[in-house]
Amino acid sequence: MTNSWRALAQMARDRIVATDPEDLPLVLSLWYLRLSSLARLRLTNQTLGEMNNLFSVIGSIQNPLAREYLFDKYMPFELEVMRARSIYWAGDQVPATERNMGYLDALYALVHKCKRRAREVSKRREGRKTEEVMSVNDEKEMWVERGARVCLIIASQLVEMKDYAAATKLLLPLLKSSSQPSPELRSAIAKIYLQSGQVSIASQHFAIVEADPDANENLKDMNASLLAAAEGDWAKVAEALQHILARDPENFAAVNNLSVALLSQGRLKEGIEVLEAALQVSPSSVVVAEPFLFNLSTLYELRSATAADKKRNLLIEVAKWSGDGLKTACLKMPSN
Repeated sequence: MTNSWRALAQMARDRIVATDPEDLPLVLSLWYLRLSSLARLRLTNQTLGEMNNLFSVIGSIQNPLAREYLFDKYMPFELEVMRARSIYWAGDQVPATERNMGYLDALYALVHKCKRRAREVSKRREGRKTEEVMSVNDEKEMWVERGARVCLIIASQLVEMKDYAAATKLLLPLLKSSSQPSPELRSAIAKIYLQSGQVSIASQHFAIVEADPDANENLKDMNASLLAAAEGDWAKVAEALQHILARDPENFAAVNNLSVALLSQGRLKEGIEVLEAALQVSPSSVVVAEPFLFNLSTLYELRSATAADKKRNLLIEVAKWSGDGLKTACLKMPSN
């Protein structure tokens, strides 16, 4: 809550040293905590170095069955996802095309693992008691959900690579595999169509979510605002976002988008007021959102010649609440 990632990384290291080495679940969970904290601090080289050392030790286990058992029974799935992401973090050390393909290959391997584990769990249901079958079903659902989440990560990377067709092709089968597809998943697919310029197809998916009585009202209004933005109807965008904020005043994604909608209508002063009000209501939440700070700094620059003073005051406020790991370049201030 205080974004004290440096202290958390230190605590995890101390706990790893003090923990019984035979308590593998705890040791590996602490490693995930440390590595994720280092990643939040943007200490990429240190994160990669420690992760490579960890998996080198695990890979040195001579017995392949013992090594496979460790990965299947004790390895936190989140740590495996982070290991896949480390390929993407390699940055300039690897050519962009090779890095992206390696990252996608690692993620697809995790998807295949999730599918395999879900099949293995299904086979264990035969001849079991009702209570045991329910437990097995829960475990299968967990692996299915993990696979779906990794697919969303893959789709996000494909969108970053501007391969929108591949992203939608990957996610559409997830809609068909469930009798009641998640409104969030359908909305995510619609947003990809929106980014690729296929507004009519996106609107069809948004309409299905809008007609779903179980879908969250905030999700429906956010979808409506995105569709209206694609159509250039900024007044409608602002109206939909204000509906969200009437229900949830601390929905900072809606606050951020509302400021953009107001700017697009030439209502610069109101856009600044919306962001500043959110900063006053919940500074500890807002100051860690770099797009929020970037937009506020940009509006200051557009508003007046005193932007430097405004941004300096914003920097002081950010320093009080941001904790560790914030990329201060989002404040758009000169390094000197």
